[in-house]
Amino acid sequence: MDALELLVNRRSASRLADPAPAGEQLENILRAGMRAPDHGTLQPWQFFIIEGEGRERFSQLLEKGAIDAGSDEKAIDKARNAPFRAPLIIAVVAKCQPHHKVPKWEQEMSAGCAVMAMQMAAVAQGFNGIWRSGALTDSPVVREGLKCGEHDKIVGFLYLGTPQLKASTSVSVPDTAPFVVRF
Repeated sequence: MDALELLVNRRSASRLADPAPAGEQLENILRAGMRAPDHGTLQPWQFFIIEGEGRERFSQLLEKGAIDAGSDEKAIDKARNAPFRAPLIIAVVAKCQPHHKVPKWEQEMSAGCAVMAMQMAAVAQGFNGIWRSGALTDSPVVREGLKCGEHDKIVGFLYLGTPQLKASTSVSVPDTAPFVVRF
């Protein structure tokens, strides 16, 4: 699959199973994330690899975050089970730092670009994933568990694995006209 085909046909996959990227495949994914646009070469990101027993620890962290937020039992259960949606999760934190030329929002966008690059690198190697976020990215409990500083932002959780459903080939590339304004 060439790069343009990969980008214009990108689809998230929410049903993921083993095998997950590992070894050189995972290193390729992480290296792709490290090549995200990065004004000031700040490398404003940190990647947490969550797999194996780490998914159980992450489950407990998300559950505590949901309880701390006063969530109902259904939401707590959903948080507890979230890490088992895929065999590998990469939590991405924008490690923002004060900088005279690079505002915080730009550092967060850079970390977001890293997520996209990592998902594309996974797809290019025969895997897939889905980028999830939600209220728990702002949870003080989850932020503390991922060692977030005052200015840091959890930009999301990239769930990765082998897709269980084939992407629909009947989905066409969307028309760009409604989204483009010529200036």
